[in-house]
Amino acid sequence: MIIAAVWLTRLLLAHLLTDFILQPGNWVKDRTQKHYRSGKLYLHGVTTALVAWILIGWQYWLVALIILITHILIDGWKSYQKNTVTYFIADQFLHVAVIGACWYFTFLQWSDVQQIWLQLNVQPAIWKRITAVVFLTAPAGILIGQLTRQWREKLPDFESLANAGKWIGMVERIIILIFVLQGQYSAIGLLVAAKGIIRFNEKDRPEIKTEYLVIGTLLSIAMAIIAGLLVK
Repeated sequence: MIIAAVWLTRLLLAHLLTDFILQPGNWVKDRTQKHYRSGKLYLHGVTTALVAWILIGWQYWLVALIILITHILIDGWKSYQKNTVTYFIADQFLHVAVIGACWYFTFLQWSDVQQIWLQLNVQPAIWKRITAVVFLTAPAGILIGQLTRQWREKLPDFESLANAGKWIGMVERIIILIFVLQGQYSAIGLLVAAKGIIRFNEKDRPEIKTEYLVIGTLLSIAMAIIAGLLVK
């Protein structure tokens, strides 16, 4: 299992290196303009497969070939799409799915998956934490939005403010949950203080906006702390 974990880590490292560090911006631009006619698309695919092959070992040439073909197909497909977060996430998900499939068929058997599932079913703490994480993302954000609607709707820029606050709040709640589970309550205070300095130093802020931000922040923090204490 240790060998399998190292192998998977190296394959993910190869993806990160070639997709984000070793891929120049002009390659992406050329691919976006020419799609499957772009030579840079195929050069990027070869680079990705070659780095993966070097890291995981020469005997895994079939895995490198699969990554070469799928990487070109996925990036070529993405070149036809709009440059949005949704398509970026979809692109990365497909790449990681290919990596996961290669890892599974190289090292794991269906019996191993069944054994892992059985172990998860006898560990309720894991399911509690998964439930807490899911709740603190979109569900908690929607609940906070409903509770603060009377203040938010009075703001002229409430739509842009709410969109930014949605992502900030989700990240904030997950971080606080981790701190609670680790018993690092002082770190929560530092996080709240840092956020206060960043968000509440605006001059000439309308009172209604201040009330909205304070109430939303307190609700977000309270939900994260309570969820952490319930599953700890």
